[in-house]
Amino acid sequence: MKLLVAVVQDKDSNRLSNALVEANFQATKLASTGGFLKAGSTTFLIGVEDEQVDEVKKVIQENCKTREQLVAPVSPMGGNADSYVPYPVEVQVGGATVFQLNVEEFEKY
Repeated sequence: MKLLVAVVQDKDSNRLSNALVEANFQATKLASTGGFLKAGSTTFLIGVEDEQVDEVKKVIQENCKTREQLVAPVSPMGGNADSYVPYPVEVQVGGATVFQLNVEEFEKY
């Protein structure tokens, strides 16, 4: 048995949740915050049998797409102002980060 931990952008959360339900996979959703952009994200905990891992990963990949977003940089406080870029920068956001863990035991009550 495996535990998939998928961290996705909030914009993809509902679409992924619906797709997992349609594919008969159960998941636990946790609200989380990304470190780089301090943006909202959702972490899904998905327990599946070994033979279902590829199918779940495919559902995640089909519903969590990367996209470009303009981000206004924060001015440096006491840092080196020479490297500060005062205009918005385009960065890639979205997609999913998926961790796959082995599960020794799983019980549902």
